[in-house]
Amino acid sequence: MAARLKRTSDGLVPAVAQQHDTGEVLMLGWMDDTALARTLSTGRATYWSRSRGEYWVKGDTSGHVQHVVEVRLDCDGDTILVKVDQVGAACHTGEHTCFDADLLPLGAPERG
Repeated sequence: MAARLKRTSDGLVPAVAQQHDTGEVLMLGWMDDTALARTLSTGRATYWSRSRGEYWVKGDTSGHVQHVVEVRLDCDGDTILVKVDQVGAACHTGEHTCFDADLLPLGAPERG
């Protein structure tokens, strides 16, 4: 799988976390080869924090753990899908998902 990954210039690949049984999209994190290997070997979602410059295992400090059910690579090799069993909130704000803050209206006129 690692040979198929298309990484950013800093060696990262976006990783979308999705609740395995409902399909709800929970969050977006970043993985490099080490984070992906740790995720696959431990069954716990491990990400690279771009702001802190270090690895973090989801839930180690918050208790909001992501137990990995399956990992998939998209057809282009530029995104990882991590299907998880989320315990508690997935978002750092304390919300269940990072994608419930703003709903963008469909059919809005284009701005130019």
